[in-house]
Formats: sequence, C-alpha cells, structure tokens
Amino acid sequence: MEQKNKRMAKKKQVQHIPVSEEKRETVGKAAYDLLLKENKPTHTPIDQMREQLEHYEENIFICLERSKKDFPDDDFYIVVLVKRERLLPNVFRRYFFGRLTCPTPNYDQVVYKYHKKDDRIEFLWVIPDRETCKEFMYYSQTGDPPPKELLSYVVRFKDGSLFTLAKKLNGELGD
Repeated sequence: MEQKNKRMAKKKQVQHIPVSEEKRETVGKAAYDLLLKENKPTHTPIDQMREQLEHYEENIFICLERSKKDFPDDDFYIVVLVKRERLLPNVFRRYFFGRLTCPTPNYDQVVYKYHKKDDRIEFLWVIPDRETCKEFMYYSQTGDPPPKELLSYVVRFKDGSLFTLAKKLNGELGD
C-alpha cells in the first residue's frame, strides 16, 4: 500500500506542468488602469483613427477575400463597424464583414463597395461617432471647420443624402 502511495505521489509530480511565472495583463485591466489615471477623455478622434489604421488595410483585404468566396457571383459591400466597450469607454473594437446589400448609414461606420466586374473596391462613406458628428457640425458653423472631406460625410449623413444613396444602391429608388 505504501509503495502504491509513493507511485501515485511520483505520478502527480511528473504530471504537474509548471505555469509560467510571468502573468500577462488583460485588456480589461489595462483599460481600467488607464481610466483610473485620468478622469478626462484621453481618446480623441485622431487617436481612434491612428489605432484603427494600424491593421485596418490588412483586415479590409482579409474581409474582401472572405466575401469574394461568400458572394462569388455578385457585387457586395464591406462594412466596418467600430464598437466601444460599455464598461471600458477607452476600448474600441472593429468588426469587418461583407454583405450583399448596402447598409443604412449609421454612426461609427465605414462602407466600401466591391465591383466584381472590374475587381475593384470603392470607398462610399465614413461616419464617426455621434459626439464627433455633433462637434463637426458645431465647429463647421463657428469658423474653425474640421477636415473638409470628413465633414462632407457628416453633413451628407445628417441631411439624409447618404440614406438616399444607400436606397438607390439597393434598387429601392428609381435612377
């Protein structure tokens, strides 16, 4: 009996796999620590843009290739949505996906159209978050205008012309 206990103890020792002493910090902990450091918003639209562009193009082409397989005979749209984590407002996630219909314009959205015949991708619009849109509209009227091209998408979103474009691309309006 004693030998059996020794063998079992030895087995337990052999089966034990040591865990690395180095512990990796989670995204949640890092974001929470940043929130504790400063009370003011630290993530400007420019910061958001820089972070998004880091692997953006690579993800667009991955999505494009995946969507070509999903929709082999059709033109399609690539949509990029930016989502903020509810509990961690300084954490952003981007979702890339393809679809056959043009989406309804919305905040935190980028839309491209893929033309199968020409094998090319066309940029349609970018709409920043709600707060940035409000600021752009305000500053455009106070003499300190935001970047002109981005402002044009915000204005077209606000006046409904992007919605009209989406309906037209979906064949819901006459030419």
